[in-house]
Amino acid sequence: MRSFPLKIIWCLQDNFENRNGLISYLNMTISDIKIRFQTELTALYSRSEAEELFSIFCEHFLRLNKAAARMQPERDLSANQYQQFLESIAALKTGKPFQQVLGETEFFGMKFFVDEHVLIPRPETEELLELAINKIQEKSTKNQVLDSAQTDSSQTLKFKILDIGTGSGIIPIVLKKHFPQAEIDAIDISNEALKIARRNSEFHQAEINLIQKDYLNENLDNVYDIIISNPPYIGIEENIEIEESVKGFEPSMALFSPTADALIFYRKIAKDSKNHLSENGMLFLEINQKLGKETLELFRDFSESVLLKDISGNDRMIFVRK
Repeated sequence: MRSFPLKIIWCLQDNFENRNGLISYLNMTISDIKIRFQTELTALYSRSEAEELFSIFCEHFLRLNKAAARMQPERDLSANQYQQFLESIAALKTGKPFQQVLGETEFFGMKFFVDEHVLIPRPETEELLELAINKIQEKSTKNQVLDSAQTDSSQTLKFKILDIGTGSGIIPIVLKKHFPQAEIDAIDISNEALKIARRNSEFHQAEINLIQKDYLNENLDNVYDIIISNPPYIGIEENIEIEESVKGFEPSMALFSPTADALIFYRKIAKDSKNHLSENGMLFLEINQKLGKETLELFRDFSESVLLKDISGNDRMIFVRK
């Protein structure tokens, strides 16, 4: 049988894959589609990055982890699987983040749905959640010791949490999984983002009060024991520093401050915390690494306020106790 260059086979496959009889003649294997990933994505990704992307999509479409895919290089793909890979490659070539191409991502060891209306979760937000979980657990343990006479000690874990700018709902859902007794409100200005948050909360069976609210222009209604937020904190002047793959595909309103004041959300959070954070309540904020000291200064009147670094050594979080 005459052999054809791989690119010609790709072209024939793309043009004729839906015609009966040709699909078996031009079947593509795992090895073939891996080479195609590497070949077609070289303009945007290094070879190692393309290989990692292939592994991610291979697990998603074929339910094969990296080791299993490596052991079955000549396994044939179905016409539908092949089409899924082709569409994914085409989307990736536009610069679209792979999480949006898949429609999901992993965060804190959990699966979350994402789309163009919400931010793709970052590792820094996992660090913020780790900090919050540890501090809440410490406080809960102390409360149980102080209230040891209480018959049902789990009652000490009942508290109210507010997440400002919830996006896909990752923060309140993770907190709800760790503290089932907590009552959690999560607000966002975007109804489209709240649709994704609702889908995620239903998927994880996490009961969250999702509320559409223009936080900067509306008042809070309740007092909370915990307030947590990863608000838009990139200054307008920093626009040129942000990668096109981020600016072009993730919601600007979730990235950039709506005004020339990059700290506008933090100013309102500081003000609201005076009346809407309970006594000894705690506040957890993810911040712009360039404005650590300036952000911390907004909370100087609280009993405790600490600027914390992330794993990369950047000023990334602020912890406040009222």
